[in-house]
Amino acid sequence: MNIENFKPAIVYTIYIAATPERVWQALTTAEFSRQYFSGFAIEADLKVGGAFIARAPDGAEHIRGEVIECDPPKKLTVTWNVNWPALVEKLGPTLVTYEIEQAGDAVKLTMLQSHDRPISDDILSGGRAGWPAILSSLKSVLETGHAPAITKAPPERMLAALRELGITTP
Repeated sequence: MNIENFKPAIVYTIYIAATPERVWQALTTAEFSRQYFSGFAIEADLKVGGAFIARAPDGAEHIRGEVIECDPPKKLTVTWNVNWPALVEKLGPTLVTYEIEQAGDAVKLTMLQSHDRPISDDILSGGRAGWPAILSSLKSVLETGHAPAITKAPPERMLAALRELGITTP
């Protein structure tokens, strides 16, 4: 996979009162991710070519990917392929990159969701709704030890656009 062909479609930056090591741990371990990612558990083999999996609270594999870049605790790039039939075949792979930088007493965390082809705003609305909730919860867990209860569902416009492409969603 040539990551040079991928262009960011969604970018969020937040500042967290934590160390780069704690942010890295939160992004890459099941123990932390369950707390801020709606019960989803991240399983990552932290080496280039290693598996990257996000398991739903019931244990089902929701996201499967591969580690593309791994520079602890500074940068992690993974393919982020949601396990919905025909999604990757029709929309191509998704890259998610986390960049972690010290910023005084805080950490600057930048998350980029990138694609190798144009993706409609309707489909991107899912990530644009989901990432702020996930990253806000991550920040809360690291700073307070507790994640807020955030109720969110995939945007109907995203689901409708996927259905039009013949992609089945739960």
